[in-house]
Amino acid sequence: MHAATQSSRGICPARLAQTRAFRARRAGAVASRARRSVAPSASSKPTLYDVPVSNNGARVRLLLYWKGLERDFRIENPSVLGGLKSEAYLELNPQGKMPLLVVPSPPSVGDGDAPMDAPFMMALPESEVIAQYVLHKYADVGPLLIPEDPDQRALANLITRVHDVYIAPVQGCMYRGPMPVEKRAEDLQTVKKQMDVVERVFADAARTRRPQSQSLKNGNDVHDDGPFVCGSQPCFADAALFPTYVFLERILPRYFGWDDVFAERPRTKKWFHAMCADAGGERVLGEIRAGLDDWHDAGRWETTGVLEAVKDDRFTWKY
Repeated sequence: MHAATQSSRGICPARLAQTRAFRARRAGAVASRARRSVAPSASSKPTLYDVPVSNNGARVRLLLYWKGLERDFRIENPSVLGGLKSEAYLELNPQGKMPLLVVPSPPSVGDGDAPMDAPFMMALPESEVIAQYVLHKYADVGPLLIPEDPDQRALANLITRVHDVYIAPVQGCMYRGPMPVEKRAEDLQTVKKQMDVVERVFADAARTRRPQSQSLKNGNDVHDDGPFVCGSQPCFADAALFPTYVFLERILPRYFGWDDVFAERPRTKKWFHAMCADAGGERVLGEIRAGLDDWHDAGRWETTGVLEAVKDDRFTWKY
């Protein structure tokens, strides 16, 4: 009889059930703590977890500024949840990165005497995912920020894709470490190459906007109605690109010796100055530059090995 009460691995079924129940309760407690940590305020506003120096988070903040949605969102430092690697934060974003948008949903009404369900917290990591959510969820608020012309919209998507796939993954070469000097130099070369690709997309966008008759009349490639990615008004692509270019414009001359990050990139230069003059762009510019200055004062470029790396004349650092 005793043998019949044991599992094939020698564990009592009752004990096994208790163990599974304990694990389930523990997992539920972890999720509950995370949900309580991000419980919506009385206003039930979506919460954006971000810091001012984050160029990826700034993409979302810029959209909020442009659409006049700042009062409809809370912006919190991830430290309120214990930091990016805390149990509560990882429950919401297993990648442990920012930005992260947490959107509370109202509780559902129970049937009869059944209790109402607890509010569901929709967690949206990844800056482009959040940006697209904001653009479509609040399409009727403020400017649309989505080009109506299919060609312009395709090029806006392209320039965003170039940024997200080819620039953002290697931008850490400018300020992170420790990093092998060969890897840092290789990634910096990639940044330079992709800046040229961005300039080319700017030119393509300008050409698709120009009426054929105007093109024939001018007989050149310099006339367009910019200064933004898709013309006279900014769109989501400008929001994606600009915060990272604040990094490039500030870091590359200061620590890598570049004379002008916009040399031979006249369209990008015109665009960058227009973004700096824009009210929302100017605000993001100040937020990021202040953060970069804090990094400088803290000796980041010394401690990450950047300043030592650029002394190695086997590699090209200045373009």
